[in-house]
Amino acid sequence: MDQLPDHPDIVHALGHLTLGSRLKRIGERLQADVQRLAQAQGIEVPAALFPTLAALDRHEALTVSGLARALGIAQPGATRNLAQLEAMGLVASARKAKDQRVRSVTLSREGAELVAKMKKGLWPRVEEAVSALCGGLRGSLLEQLDGLERALDDAPLDRRAGRRR
Repeated sequence: MDQLPDHPDIVHALGHLTLGSRLKRIGERLQADVQRLAQAQGIEVPAALFPTLAALDRHEALTVSGLARALGIAQPGATRNLAQLEAMGLVASARKAKDQRVRSVTLSREGAELVAKMKKGLWPRVEEAVSALCGGLRGSLLEQLDGLERALDDAPLDRRAGRRR
C-alpha cells in the first residue's frame, strides 16, 4: 500500500514545477463554482463559453479568427465554442459576401437576451465574489495560490456570490 507523504497534494508540493497544473486546477474549480451559480439562476450554458458570449457582445460581429484572437485561444477552440453555442441557438453565422470562406458570427436574439440577463445579474455577482476572494491575498504567487485555495475550501465561489445581493 502506498504511504501518503506529509503533503499528499503533489501539485501543491512541487511548487513552481507544476504551476500550470495548479492554475488549471484552480481555473476549473472556479468554472465549476460559476456553473453551479449559473444553473441556480436557470442558465444552462457552460461557464467555459461565457468569454465567447462576452466577446461577441462586446464586438457585435467577429470572424472565427477574430474571436480566437479576442479570446487568446487557437482557432479550433473558437470553432468548437461557436459550434456549441450555435447548437444552443445562441449565435448565428453568415458567410461574408466578399469572401465565402470567411464566416461572421453574431449573437442571435436569444443569445443577446441571455447575455443581457447575465450582465445584469450573474456576471457582476461573480466578479464581485472573485474580487473579494482575491482582495486579501499577499505574498509570493505560490503563497497567494495557497490563500486562494484555502479560501475556496472555506466557501466555494458560488456560495460567496450567493451571499451577495
